[in-house]
Amino acid sequence: MTTSTTTAFSEPKVHVPGAWIALFATAWLGIWMAQLTPIQLLLPTQVEAIMPKFAASDPKAWVGNVLAFGIVSGIAGLCALVAFPLTGALSDRSTSRFGRRRPFILVGALIFAIGLILLGAQTTIVGVGVFWAVSLIGFCVLTASLTAVISDQVPVDQRGVVSSWISAPQAIGTILGLLLVAALGLSVFVGYTVVAIAVVVLVIPFVVRVPDAVLAPADRSPLTLRGMIAGFWISPRQYPDFGWTLTSRILVNFGNAFGTSLLLYFLQDGLKVADAEDVLLVLILIYMVFVVLASLVLGRLSDRLGRRKAFVFAAAALQGVAALMLAFVPVLGVAMVAAGILGLGYGCFLSVDQAFATQVLPDAHTRGKDLGIMNIATAVPQAIAPLIGAFVVAALAGFQGLFVLSAVAALLGALAVLPIRSVR
Repeated sequence: MTTSTTTAFSEPKVHVPGAWIALFATAWLGIWMAQLTPIQLLLPTQVEAIMPKFAASDPKAWVGNVLAFGIVSGIAGLCALVAFPLTGALSDRSTSRFGRRRPFILVGALIFAIGLILLGAQTTIVGVGVFWAVSLIGFCVLTASLTAVISDQVPVDQRGVVSSWISAPQAIGTILGLLLVAALGLSVFVGYTVVAIAVVVLVIPFVVRVPDAVLAPADRSPLTLRGMIAGFWISPRQYPDFGWTLTSRILVNFGNAFGTSLLLYFLQDGLKVADAEDVLLVLILIYMVFVVLASLVLGRLSDRLGRRKAFVFAAAALQGVAALMLAFVPVLGVAMVAAGILGLGYGCFLSVDQAFATQVLPDAHTRGKDLGIMNIATAVPQAIAPLIGAFVVAALAGFQGLFVLSAVAALLGALAVLPIRSVR
């Protein structure tokens, strides 16, 4: 294991091998199974089961279920606002003999898994909210540290390829999780338990096999409460490219989350599809196939061309187009086409934008904290969008307004990359 602080803080130059990428991708497969299976299926199902009397007494009670689901997700999202940058700041300063990132990756996976198992046993909305928040805190600790490893160990001209192995497992993990729960008829508790076990089992090989530079105590920067709070603010005037990248990421991820997080409710109560869960699997399969293709192909192409902005702009714009299709032509056939376009755009965005983000960080000494702030723009929209979307659906008595909002957010996110100057 390397113990040089030069290695810890310097820009990496040597490409990581295929075995490293395979372990990285395997870890993300478990992460996405554990995070997106609850969002797409387990949480909505659990919330609906907790509120049966309300659902049975009112023909429009699905709005109440959507709002309850949104509130649960929103509370967890607020926890992520603190957990992401705090974890990054702590791992930046860790002097553990196991390295700066690995202890946090392992602890995060365990918190995530325990939170999910306890979440599956809840029978009240309060309990669901508390333990989904615990689960998401574990997710934040885990992913803040794992994404920081990219900046620590992967050279710039390989980051598109490596980042694509965050997004491709997202697609596969979501499909596997949904198939395990829906196709095998697992109960909610068993479903949560299965994905909880998966995240630990699939993350551990990366922790065990991938070396992590050790920071000497003498090179550890001081950590005070005032300094930590101040570090959470990165001036967009002083670091404009970081600010524009963060803004773009927030907007595009909100756009994607508005378009996908309430799909089950859209199928059930917007399109009135009889077998909504089965159709949801089909839409997600279409979406994820295009996510995988776009991320693997376009992430590599971005590395070869040495360009990021054009890919991010096009990816965000495609998501806006897909959302407008859902808004103005709400039929199942169009929804399937839109799922493919949305997957194409989001797959490209996930791989290229992650590489993009690592190239606008203000300071090598605070990579973990700064990427933690960037990661807020991924996890928080996924958590808060169901709450905002639920209010939009309730206020407008339908889903058209939700998908228009999704399109506006994505298109504004595309425009936000244009002022960036330090990355082509």
